[in-house]
Amino acid sequence: MDSIKQYVQENKERFINELIDLLKIPSVSADSAYSQDVIDTANAVKVSLEKAGCDFVELCETPGYPIVYGEKMIDPKLPTVLVYGHYDVQPADPIELWTSPPFEPVIKTTDIHPEGAIFARGACDDKGQMFMHVKALEYMVQTNTLPCNVKFMIEGEEEVGSASLGWFVERNQEKLANDVILISDTGMISNTQPSITTGLRGLSYVEVEVTGPNRDLHSGLYGGAVANPINILAKMIASLHDENNHITIPGFYDKVEELSAAERAEMAKAPFSLENYKKALNIDDVYGEAGYVTNERNSIRPTLDVNGIWGGYTGEGAKTVIASKAFAKISMRLVPNQDWKEITELFQKHFENIAPKSVKVVVKPHHGGQGYVTPIDSIGYQAAAKAYHETFGVQPIPVRSGGSIPIVALFEKELKSKTILMGFGLDSDAIHSPNEHFGVFNYLKGIQTIPLFYKYFTELNK
Repeated sequence: MDSIKQYVQENKERFINELIDLLKIPSVSADSAYSQDVIDTANAVKVSLEKAGCDFVELCETPGYPIVYGEKMIDPKLPTVLVYGHYDVQPADPIELWTSPPFEPVIKTTDIHPEGAIFARGACDDKGQMFMHVKALEYMVQTNTLPCNVKFMIEGEEEVGSASLGWFVERNQEKLANDVILISDTGMISNTQPSITTGLRGLSYVEVEVTGPNRDLHSGLYGGAVANPINILAKMIASLHDENNHITIPGFYDKVEELSAAERAEMAKAPFSLENYKKALNIDDVYGEAGYVTNERNSIRPTLDVNGIWGGYTGEGAKTVIASKAFAKISMRLVPNQDWKEITELFQKHFENIAPKSVKVVVKPHHGGQGYVTPIDSIGYQAAAKAYHETFGVQPIPVRSGGSIPIVALFEKELKSKTILMGFGLDSDAIHSPNEHFGVFNYLKGIQTIPLFYKYFTELNK
């Protein structure tokens, strides 16, 4: 442990500067205008793995963006850890809400990060957390302490559904063979209370289009006589929840796992302040499904949220128009046992059925993935728990996350191995939002903790 801390301290500035260089590249996979930047980032990750000590690194072509594959195989008899991460990032919009440019990283101190945090798109999700693993490998190679084999699979389409990843995994099962998969794309409770994510929600993401008249109409000449697609869409969306914020789609809850009172009581042991939560978000009260507390609503219960809605005139000034079309993007976070394809079909059928005859509705599925739960009695979980305990001085708490990493279920299906989610981000890091950041403490603590996972995972496998 002292050796790791010393190495990290001696190389602290270099580690930070190397991450900053990676964050400067705007690898936005959702926008084709950034396609070359995404490819440039893949090349940068390849170079970083080579410098860190991988014996073999390649850019693997896919139907989409390339996957960076690297490995350091020291003995086929030893366990193999497969590290997964992604080098693409979310769009930075709305740019005007950033306090500094999203692709010009700066370090600022905050109340939660007195040692400073790196503000940039991708700082926490997932470049910063992915890069911890690269630097952890560097430490183990430089000090000759790598206790087992390691493989890296870093993709460039996570933020747009990982379509090419499934294609790649199915065709490279022997290349990707492993004993455990290690991912840092989640968070922990706080900088004094680590946690290990043991559950992820699934996802169904759709776009809806409501069409009324064949052109935009004058709202004085036609208002009140012709259906307004924006009004109709608003009513349809509002009807998707009842007075208890229960989702009204028939069959939506049929396969939802109901946790026992004992399991819910264990979850409640995680430290949580409702007042601090509201204060951090500047809200007067929380909101959600009746019968569940906040930490249950955002982890063990399914949800339906509108992520974007548009139509008609939104420019400066006034334009009295009834739009021909209205649109919305809708995501449903799902719990284990809910199949995302089945839920997408249920949504489509219901949304089409509730539309009045005065409009036409098209539902366009985008992407999705299954939920996931990992057992806490596995060797991988135990190794992670021991690693966190050694660096933080307290036992980590198992928690279920509200987020989704759809490829985790894919990995178990195709590669037959469990995934351990060792996240070091915080809820306050504003991932997917303006002013995303990642604490310097968290970044360096991750580099210190990850080698201990390798150590304990190898020991526990003997």
